[in-house]
Amino acid sequence: MDLEEAKEFKERCTQCAAVSWGLTDEGKYYCTSCHNVTERSKEVINTGAIPNTKIQAINRGLKRKRKLEKGWDWYVCEGFQQILYQQAEALKTLGVGPELKDEVLRNFWKRYLQKSKQAYCKNPVYTRGRKATVLEDNPSHSDWDSEPDPLSDFSCPSVVESGPDSQLDGHTQKPFPISKASQSETASICSGSLDGVEYSLRKEKGIVKMTVPRTLAFCYLSLLWQRETVTLSDLLRFVEEGHIPYINAFQHFPEEMKLYGRDKGIFAIESWPAYEDIYKKIIEIAKFLDLPRFPDITEDCYFHPDILCMKYLMEVNLPDEMNDLTCQVVKMTGIGEVDFLTFDPIAKMAKTVKYDIQAVAVIVVVLKLLFLLDDNLEWTLSNIAEKYNEKNKEDKPWFDFRKWYQVMKKSVDEKKQKWEEARAKYVWKSEKPLYHSSIDRAVVYKRREMVVSLQKQFSALTDSAPTVEKKSPSSFQFNWTEGDSAGTCFHGHSLQGILKKKGRSLTTKNSLYWLSTQKFCRSYCKHVTTYEESNFSQSYQFIINLFSFLLRIKASSLHEEVSLIEKRLFKRKYSKTKKKSRSRKRRKY
Repeated sequence: MDLEEAKEFKERCTQCAAVSWGLTDEGKYYCTSCHNVTERSKEVINTGAIPNTKIQAINRGLKRKRKLEKGWDWYVCEGFQQILYQQAEALKTLGVGPELKDEVLRNFWKRYLQKSKQAYCKNPVYTRGRKATVLEDNPSHSDWDSEPDPLSDFSCPSVVESGPDSQLDGHTQKPFPISKASQSETASICSGSLDGVEYSLRKEKGIVKMTVPRTLAFCYLSLLWQRETVTLSDLLRFVEEGHIPYINAFQHFPEEMKLYGRDKGIFAIESWPAYEDIYKKIIEIAKFLDLPRFPDITEDCYFHPDILCMKYLMEVNLPDEMNDLTCQVVKMTGIGEVDFLTFDPIAKMAKTVKYDIQAVAVIVVVLKLLFLLDDNLEWTLSNIAEKYNEKNKEDKPWFDFRKWYQVMKKSVDEKKQKWEEARAKYVWKSEKPLYHSSIDRAVVYKRREMVVSLQKQFSALTDSAPTVEKKSPSSFQFNWTEGDSAGTCFHGHSLQGILKKKGRSLTTKNSLYWLSTQKFCRSYCKHVTTYEESNFSQSYQFIINLFSFLLRIKASSLHEEVSLIEKRLFKRKYSKTKKKSRSRKRRKY
């Protein structure tokens, strides 16, 4: 850069009206006050005093006039609308009905824009302080039933305008009124979006700011409203496997949407979504939107614990006969009732059920009822089952807990190792490089090209594939086939070695139970003390870790849900026995 050579350029800057120019490496004039880069280049008269490299740089700058240098005028909320559109299309590809995008998600997003005063109101935050047209036909309403019409064309992102380069047909309408923005906004040195700086600094009480993790909360609320066959853990796993855009979702923005500076902190994500974090955001957004009671979760709904228990029993290779026991626990605890399962954000204690965690917690409770899981009884019952299966090879085999433990531990260890390797090898940098300002754009893109070129050269030398093929999406992570020669499928095994007849019904041979909030002392006294996870039995810890890995959750979250199930189970059981004893006393008197 040479300030002396730029003194002869006397035109005023179109942004700040200053006359203070410098020269870039490509020979273009830039304003030293506001860093605005012009299309004008310095004419080279005497080439003898300038090195050949600089002549080439100036010529290259004169020849390459970028058509998309300026880009569109766009707002941050339009960027999030682009991400929601991509995620809705991905869910549609996975088999979710088109109504989720066209009706439910569109209404939720429209309501968010209205509640956050970004659109569908008389004074949007983007038009304050300057003259702009307002959607008078779509006034703000507080009542859900009296909402204005949905977004006019959510199926086509609002930032995409009809034209020869557009991939979407039809005219699109902006989701909020936009006036003719000033040149200082469109060529902002701090962000590609018009309101990137303002949005990052905005802290208004009672307003939930949109973030990339909250897009997943919107998707799950839409899935729950439609009662689709996708749980929260499934949604996060599909994100992790790359089937739903999340990490570097901004690289799918249209080329005309320039993204740099403050936009990087808004749209760039460098961590995987956590179950508990997204769960909290779901409650937060549902309350902020004042959503009504969701459609009822009935017995034929996928989110009902009876159906989810059946699904996870198949997933972890447990006998089908256990489904009857899980249904009994669901009925006794009352967690299968419609009012308990249905999400109602307007209620005083607004909380949605963790349907997937609740289902596996029921399975854990049933396993404790059957085997106690104290590193003693389960192995004794396994010895009995093993002897029976050796003597009666033609009959239906009894369930052998030890053999199941060995098969599952091997499968889980292999799956976990592949998962950890995939996470370690994951490339966090996007194909579309981010830069702090428009001035850095050329340097960043040049570096990116060099990195890609070096990666290709090294991959060719090492004879390794640079990219890994994406796995096809599936609701199941483990697949077990009945009748396999290795005998690793336990779906058809019997529980006869664990149950005994008592009158017309069957009861468990095990009559003991220990609460997950307590532990048994390792000494001979066998007294009960406070809960310490490190002192749990090996079999119980394995089962907790198995389901925690399956759902990608913390073991403490599952343990807490198991404790809640146990409280409901034994509270009702105790109340029933108490009523019976009272009735007997009355009969005596």
